[in-house]
Amino acid sequence: MQATQFLISTLFDLYMMAVILRIWLQLARADFYNPVSQFVVKITNPVLIPLRRIIPGFAGMDWAGIVLLLLVGFAKIALLQALYGVGFPAMQILIASSISIIKEVLNLIFWVMLIRVILSWVSQGYNPIEALLHQLTEPMLNPIRRILPDMGGFDLSIMVFLIGLKFVELGFQDLLSSLF
Repeated sequence: MQATQFLISTLFDLYMMAVILRIWLQLARADFYNPVSQFVVKITNPVLIPLRRIIPGFAGMDWAGIVLLLLVGFAKIALLQALYGVGFPAMQILIASSISIIKEVLNLIFWVMLIRVILSWVSQGYNPIEALLHQLTEPMLNPIRRILPDMGGFDLSIMVFLIGLKFVELGFQDLLSSLF
């Protein structure tokens, strides 16, 4: 049973990350022709294009992508509950799927930042993955850089951001534990 739960969670989480990345790429106005962007677009288009016919974008937001993200999260939790023979209270599934999505967003942001740091240590010359990660993370790091004093060539903005991200994650967990 645990192996099946692991497989379901992993597959749904990976697709949720792809949808989150698709929304993030659009919000950051990242390079559409980057190979990573093209991969994300191709993996999400089969579901997203038909959904966009029903749910149009509005105010610069990809509402179809957000609905798809909610549907994937809902399907993940519902399938896991069905696996264990638990009932289907829709409101509990919606809350659990929203929590799962928030955790995936925080997790994806953490990994994108960490991969960017590692690539900055080892990359030589132009790298399309590094360029895309730069486009995704710079809007979050620039406000921190404006606040931090000059460190003589050291960029501590990612470390400050990751500490703040962990603080938000722990605060979110504390909030959830106090509510439930």
